[in-house]
Amino acid sequence: MQTQTARQAYLDWLRILAILGVLFFHSAMPYVAEWGWHLKNNQTSNLLMEFNFWLSRFRMPLLFFISGTVTWFMLQKRNGTAFIGLRFRRLFIPLLAGTLLIVPPQVYLERVSQGYTGSYRDFYPSVFKFQPYPNGNFSWHHLWFIAYLFVYDVIFAPLFSWMVRNHQRPGLTKLFNWLSTGWNIYLLAIPGVLIYTFFAWDNPATNDLIHDYCYFFYWLFFLLTGFICICYPGLMNSLERNRRISLAVGIASILFINYWRWNGLEDGIHTKFYTAVYPVMAYAWVFSLVGYGKRYLNRPHRSLNYLNQMVYPFYILHQTVIVILTFYVIRTTDTILMKYLFTVLLTFFISIILIHVFIRPFGLSRWLFGMKAGNLKQQ
Repeated sequence: MQTQTARQAYLDWLRILAILGVLFFHSAMPYVAEWGWHLKNNQTSNLLMEFNFWLSRFRMPLLFFISGTVTWFMLQKRNGTAFIGLRFRRLFIPLLAGTLLIVPPQVYLERVSQGYTGSYRDFYPSVFKFQPYPNGNFSWHHLWFIAYLFVYDVIFAPLFSWMVRNHQRPGLTKLFNWLSTGWNIYLLAIPGVLIYTFFAWDNPATNDLIHDYCYFFYWLFFLLTGFICICYPGLMNSLERNRRISLAVGIASILFINYWRWNGLEDGIHTKFYTAVYPVMAYAWVFSLVGYGKRYLNRPHRSLNYLNQMVYPFYILHQTVIVILTFYVIRTTDTILMKYLFTVLLTFFISIILIHVFIRPFGLSRWLFGMKAGNLKQQ
């Protein structure tokens, strides 16, 4: 079985699209009623709620899957120790910087909306009491994804390194050749489906790493699935070949779940079968997007390198920009649609401008935001 040692364009495009999905998702959160968020508009939209419900099923699983493929490529020219060092620089440093510099304005404006009257200068020292949010003001908020990814990569670095060195062993090759035939690729979803089915209802997501008893392992298996699939290209070929089946399952799953949700029946059917449909839907959409991406997006473009460099600092910045904008936007009398579109567009442009003016040109800021050193045009 052949292996892939060069970055695949379709994975980079999918990563970029996934981050854009996060922008659309977070921009809608002030306007949906079902989930709590930092700031809320007086009026909410059921249609944006359904849009976010659909995105929430697969946006983070897709990011973890793609992160698993990135891990494979990073280990092609590095040993485990060098890999951990790189992840410390590209994940832990931006996480620390983001938690101390980027996230606090979000917490501050939430406190102001709750009645706090002090200035940001008065508020900021409370972050260093390190009392966890929501009771305190210390939080990584949307940067939880970076924290989880860093922990996964550190813990599993020995396994990842071993797989890179030994993936062509006859036993492993035979196993994954078999998984790449027919519909066997879907067997990779079984661990994640079982974890969610038996533990999700009693252990809701906390994003705090320590008490996230179900989702810590649920996200992990998407990462491991991505790593395995890029390690054995036959599996990626299987995802491409079965993309229509994955899409059909994904559509059928969301229709099934929404039938029960829209008819108010979900409280009475917390059966294991109904619960299992949620992770099945997540895997189906991830497998479908990867399959279609491999089929239609595997085309390098001169803009791809630029976008790859921009997307990570964009992710770090975007939610803070959204919260700041929302703090003022929700006070207006415009329609929800106008507020939402204004938030999406202005967040995009403000974040890009901030990256170009304050992050991209300087070595220190590039380091703090996980960008590669040197001139962007030369990378």
